[in-house]
Amino acid sequence: MAKVHSARDGRFGGYLDDYRTGDVFEHWPGKTITEADNHLFCLLTMAASPLHIDRRFAETEMAEGRNIVVGTYIYSLLLGMSVPDISGRAIANLGVSELRHIKPLFHGDTLYGQTEILETRPSASRPGEGILTVRTDGFNQDRAKVCTFIRAVLLPMRAGRPAGRARTASAAAET
Repeated sequence: MAKVHSARDGRFGGYLDDYRTGDVFEHWPGKTITEADNHLFCLLTMAASPLHIDRRFAETEMAEGRNIVVGTYIYSLLLGMSVPDISGRAIANLGVSELRHIKPLFHGDTLYGQTEILETRPSASRPGEGILTVRTDGFNQDRAKVCTFIRAVLLPMRAGRPAGRARTASAAAET
């Protein structure tokens, strides 16, 4: 059985060596999504579809009769929730795959996140660094899964980089 973590003892992220395949991190706290949160995100990102911001449209045109929270906001919240546990020490985010929105969230729903460690491996091209692959899942207040995605992060290894190796803001593509 995987070990479940709820906090990282005050640390902001970990080294690659700190993670074990199968471990699960419960991200805390959750976030109750307000209408204002959703509207602001939609307007800031120019994703102002009536599905998300027009109450009358939702009441008359949508099966649920209410606005749904924009999916990119849900993804952004889950990614942000995972940073203290997963990527706080990241050298680079390498990519996201298999992003799926499974069920809608509505204004007033609360989003919770958890991340499972899928794989750790040393980098083939960057000594002293490695790739952490994780799956993050989002759940509403009823524990219904609403979103899932896999991402890869380049992290330092606890042993560190060889002398003279500078930390960079981006990484070369890894395969």
